[in-house]
Amino acid sequence: MTFVTGAPGRKLITLSAGQQRERRMTPYDKLETKLSWVYLINLIFYIIPLFNVRFALWQYLSMAAALLLFLCCYFWAYRCSRREMHWPIAGIVLVATLITPVNPGSIAMFAYAGFFIGYAYRLRPYLIVMALLSALLILLYLLLDIKWNLFLVMGLPIVLGVSLLGRAEQAKLLHRLAEQQSEDEIKQLATIVERERIARDLHDILGHTLSSIILKADLAEKLLARQHTDAAQQQLSELSQIARDALSQVRQSVSGYKHQGLSAEITKLLSRLRDAGFQAVLTGDIPQLDARRETALILALTELVTNVIRHSKGDSCRLSFLQQGAEFTICLHDNGQNSEIKEGNGILGLRERLAAIGATLALQQHDGVTALIQGPRQESA
Repeated sequence: MTFVTGAPGRKLITLSAGQQRERRMTPYDKLETKLSWVYLINLIFYIIPLFNVRFALWQYLSMAAALLLFLCCYFWAYRCSRREMHWPIAGIVLVATLITPVNPGSIAMFAYAGFFIGYAYRLRPYLIVMALLSALLILLYLLLDIKWNLFLVMGLPIVLGVSLLGRAEQAKLLHRLAEQQSEDEIKQLATIVERERIARDLHDILGHTLSSIILKADLAEKLLARQHTDAAQQQLSELSQIARDALSQVRQSVSGYKHQGLSAEITKLLSRLRDAGFQAVLTGDIPQLDARRETALILALTELVTNVIRHSKGDSCRLSFLQQGAEFTICLHDNGQNSEIKEGNGILGLRERLAAIGATLALQQHDGVTALIQGPRQESA
């Protein structure tokens, strides 16, 4: 004999260690709620006696009332949270108990109660409640003059078996919740990583750009003070272009950093060094790298050049590229005389970005400051 059952939709899922979490109804849950009408086919055990046995009018009326009350409790169980499911379960058990003297087909109602018990409770409460329900069935069989001899022999295994289906459904839903929780944690971590990336990119982009804007603005102010309006106008035009470029880079950083290529960006960096009063020299061949490595190196060099403009007291800066086999080396050296090298959040973020592509950064102080970047030209196999 097969007893068909299904899982009610839930708004609350009980987690391990007694933790509980509210979640929204999913399309799957809604489908199961609709199928709740189909699962009522198991009431056939309750309906069959109506055609095989002659009852008095009051008995027909009582069975109809019991069926109506059962349906109310049944759909109540589908719509309430698991914490509150003990109320409809108690209602189903009470209705089934009261109608059993009239119609022993009430064992079908007890089976539904068994399913909801298996679905709603953790293991220890489940065992206790099922033991009490089994004792109730035995007591009813012993005390009442039940005409159906298989009420206990067949009914008790059905109730216990269907309760195990409820346990299986609970395990499936908890597993689904665990997967959803894992996905949420992954999304949260991805969001944090993306925020850190954007923060680093904005720091590098805006730090360098604002330094250039300040230099241009100061120079334009001095030129205007000396009545050199044409030269001041040129500086203001360049300042406007720098601001537009910065706005574009900020937008690109938020949506996924894009650039014009390593060579073009290095040309811009050298130009800004010269605008700041440095004699900027480029040596070696710029390596051909994938977009991910180019992005990381552009941001790293932007940060380093910004530090040179801000802190170096020299007037000369040399940017060198060297390729040896599958490795590349980038050296940025300025002749400024700094008392000591202090690594702030910018350098820390720079090291993290370079580490992501397998590259390293070393800072040395000898006849100025030297920043040395070394790493592979492509992803390791």
